[in-house]
Amino acid sequence: MNKTAQLVSLICIVIVSFCCVQQPPYKSTYTIFSTWPDRCSPREVGKRVADHFVATSHSAISKSTTITYPETCTWYGALQFAEVTNDKKLLQQLVDRFKLLFNSSKSMVPIPDHVDFSVFGSVPLELYIQTKEKKYLDLGIQIADKQWGPPEGPRVTSQSHLFYERGLTWQTRLWIDDMFMITALQTQAYRSTGDHKYLDRAASEMVMYLDSLQQPNGLFYHAPDVPYFWGRGNGWMASGISLLLTELKKGHPKRARILEGYTKMMATLLKYQDAHGMWHQLIDKEDAWPETSCSAMFTFAFITGVKSGLLDEKIYGTAARKGWLGVVNNIDTNADTHDVCEGTNKKNELQYYYNRKRNTGDLHGQAPVLWCATALLK
Repeated sequence: MNKTAQLVSLICIVIVSFCCVQQPPYKSTYTIFSTWPDRCSPREVGKRVADHFVATSHSAISKSTTITYPETCTWYGALQFAEVTNDKKLLQQLVDRFKLLFNSSKSMVPIPDHVDFSVFGSVPLELYIQTKEKKYLDLGIQIADKQWGPPEGPRVTSQSHLFYERGLTWQTRLWIDDMFMITALQTQAYRSTGDHKYLDRAASEMVMYLDSLQQPNGLFYHAPDVPYFWGRGNGWMASGISLLLTELKKGHPKRARILEGYTKMMATLLKYQDAHGMWHQLIDKEDAWPETSCSAMFTFAFITGVKSGLLDEKIYGTAARKGWLGVVNNIDTNADTHDVCEGTNKKNELQYYYNRKRNTGDLHGQAPVLWCATALLK
């Protein structure tokens, strides 16, 4: 080979190597998740929703004086989306958003005496995972450990002490929403430290909720005294149990029980997905309106299950794709999600769930869109 040929060959090798290095980390290896219609790709949709979030101030999101759990869940989702797309600018914007909470806006950090407030710890823990700055780890772990510490504060009840004595969190209340709030925080603590005690906590709590609230059809009552299959309540469970199973390794003493509850739920959800890829405000009621936040949460659970090898790709991957396209159809040009159930207390009255307001741009709906986009791109 002459020198010219050698030079050409070397240049080709360099070019090919550069292209391989630059290949984006978000390219899916699952055929069913690889191509999308115009304006429906998870990268494009996730970017729009994340940018919309960072452009909105804390005070504009909520009238509350502290960070609320819908903002926490959206922030957590935006951080993970920034990581999977290697979007350094977005990450910096999300870091800058938190800096205020160490300084002028520190009063907005919620007191972690309730599951809805404690889940906030998942954000600094995700910031630590991506930045390795210890101040984030210290704050997040403090919140995670406080959740399993002795009962304290004005929210303590006699039941709090009973749960604590059983090795569960004193913040247990047996609302199905808790199975994301508790699980996300404790799973993040495990991801940050590698300490299995955090996974063990989440697993013990999950088994107790499965035993207490899951019904023979695989779905969950909102609470023991509220016998209705509310969409987003079940969505919180579907998302939380999916997150936990991605970390629980085979051989964990509680994995089999949790996997049983998960697969049973997923099979029933598959039956209730409508022709447009959506699930309804009351899952088992066809006359209830299609609700976007639960639809995104169930889609996230399907995507995660398929990519973890827990669910059949042909069956659940098809349903997940259908779900994603249904959800995206409910996102407008402002990146606001439509038909999102307003924040909902528990109530033993069926009509109460039928009558909940259908919000636009509510972070209960924005958050799981980001979870789905991230899961699709992993």
